[in-house]
Amino acid sequence: MSLTQSIGNARSSLSTVSEQISVVSQNIANVNNADATRKVANVITGYGGGVSVAGISRTANKLLLDTYLSANASNQTQTVVNSALDRLENTVGDTDSESSPAALISKLSSALQNYSAAPQNGAVAATVVSAAQTLATALNSATQSVTDIRNQADTDIATSVSNINNLLAQFEKLNQSVVKGTSSGADITDVLDQRDAVLKQLSTEVGIRTVSRAGGDMAIYTDSGVTLFDKTARQVTFAPTSNLSPSSVGSPVYADGVPIAGTPHTMSISSGKLAGLVDVRDNITLAYQSQLDEIARGLIEATAETDQSATPTLPAAAGLFTYGGGPAIPASGTVIAGLAGSIKINPTVDPSQGGNAQLVRDGGIAGTAYAYNSTGAASYTDRIQQLITSLTASRSFDPSSQLPPTASVSDYAKSSVSWLEALRQSASSEAESRQTLADRASSALSRETGVSLDEEMTNLLDLERTFQASSRLINTVDNMLATLLQSIN
Repeated sequence: MSLTQSIGNARSSLSTVSEQISVVSQNIANVNNADATRKVANVITGYGGGVSVAGISRTANKLLLDTYLSANASNQTQTVVNSALDRLENTVGDTDSESSPAALISKLSSALQNYSAAPQNGAVAATVVSAAQTLATALNSATQSVTDIRNQADTDIATSVSNINNLLAQFEKLNQSVVKGTSSGADITDVLDQRDAVLKQLSTEVGIRTVSRAGGDMAIYTDSGVTLFDKTARQVTFAPTSNLSPSSVGSPVYADGVPIAGTPHTMSISSGKLAGLVDVRDNITLAYQSQLDEIARGLIEATAETDQSATPTLPAAAGLFTYGGGPAIPASGTVIAGLAGSIKINPTVDPSQGGNAQLVRDGGIAGTAYAYNSTGAASYTDRIQQLITSLTASRSFDPSSQLPPTASVSDYAKSSVSWLEALRQSASSEAESRQTLADRASSALSRETGVSLDEEMTNLLDLERTFQASSRLINTVDNMLATLLQSIN
């Protein structure tokens, strides 16, 4: 090898090492960037022994990335569901909570027992009405809480859809840059990192799967197979409802014109924040609302009065509890959406509204034809005992509420609280499991493709030594040339 060639090789080494150091420095700068992958300068040997950087590549692993996208989407679904169930649980507490419908029904029954022991005492009669009022208010409040959670979910669905469209628009621009850079041979490693970062954010909103194509192109589909991106971003649409009532149904979500959430469909998504929000809005809250409505219907039915005439001709009418459709009694065994929100104390028996609390003992809340204590005896307790028995008597409930179709209103209320608590505990356990899987997937992806500071610092030291060796070679050749010229002279 000639001295001139040696200098050329050393100079190429210095240039190459400088580029490598630049890449390593960039890696070190991105140590705390979870979306950055490790970059590597690819060195090749040329004719005569010189070296050069042929290009920059990154450490990517599509399998681990896909695993993370799936785990993240599933985790987001369960996080949304778990949060909503915690809010629902706070509306009634557990089965031992004094604010639960089951506990308040028990308090009403106890108040009736006390009244049966002192039927002549108007103050005790007032405690029965007060217990009934507290129970009705609790059902009203629980219904409002369920409605608020549904409306918040609907609002969050609109936000999620907006985020999805924005992310797809970002992905389209980045994908175009990747395809263009791939065809021109430009360094696209940073753009690829940015594109992967968008995919990670997108998986938070909706479950996705990706398909890589020639030339760096990529297509995105929902976890159910609906196209979200193929050359261009597909539009995801949703019409939010301004105020969802217990009887109203939320709008579905469409992707590329195909329903993916909100309407039972073979292409419905199964993961991501969007899937969780729709489940909360359309399934969990509606099931719980129907249970509250059935409790309210059971109370109206259990405390209803019947015609006490010698020849009864009038239909049963609302007694202690009534509602917007009173005095008629709701149809047995059928959910009336929103009934728990309208149940109230009959004004005829409410002292605060000018009513007479002693009508709980005597009957006649629905009118004189419904009076049980025809003689007005102060010691009369038959109607009070009838009410106590009725609260524990078995009756029919709508099976669509996901609870036993036959039970007393008291037991049904206990079953409702137990149902919610069991669902919440199950969701909490599932959320922890999915969070663990998401964390492990993230760690595995980071270990495989992320930047290690220790490794990069070691590489930097090696490159500095290589740089120094190349510099010494140039100095040595320079001295040799100087000696040669001096000897010639």
